[in-house]
Amino acid sequence: MRLPILDKLEKELETTKVELKVDIPQALKTAMEHGDLSENAEFKAAKERQMFLETRLSQLQKRISDITSLNIDRIPKDRSGLGSTLFLRDLNSGEETTYHLVFPEEVNPDEGKISAASPVGRALMGKQEGDEVVIPLPDQKKEFDVLRITTIHDKSENLAE
Repeated sequence: MRLPILDKLEKELETTKVELKVDIPQALKTAMEHGDLSENAEFKAAKERQMFLETRLSQLQKRISDITSLNIDRIPKDRSGLGSTLFLRDLNSGEETTYHLVFPEEVNPDEGKISAASPVGRALMGKQEGDEVVIPLPDQKKEFDVLRITTIHDKSENLAE
């Protein structure tokens, strides 16, 4: 199963490589044509950008390696884990909400995408349909009933059909 996050990271990796190999050398060349490098703000900015991109390139390569080495089969099939979607009902208000446990790069709280490593994500890990979940928030505790769970395995089966 190919994880969508890999496409996003590999696209950023390619963009970073192009900037490092094409844009930065051109910016450095242009800056050097202006003469004295000791007081050349363009040259300094291009070198700083180059260092940043080299670091980012290394981080992206490591992250891609970490994700590709992840054994999806070790993620539970019968309870929530990375890649799961949990459908919850607030025990106080009755309001229903959905959370998706995602990689840190995919986090978007407005879309209900939360990191499995976040406090909310940790509270949701390992849950099954019918479980109650208590999510500690800074000023209160939220209590939910787990209505339904879709795991990463369920999603991959649906894609295969």
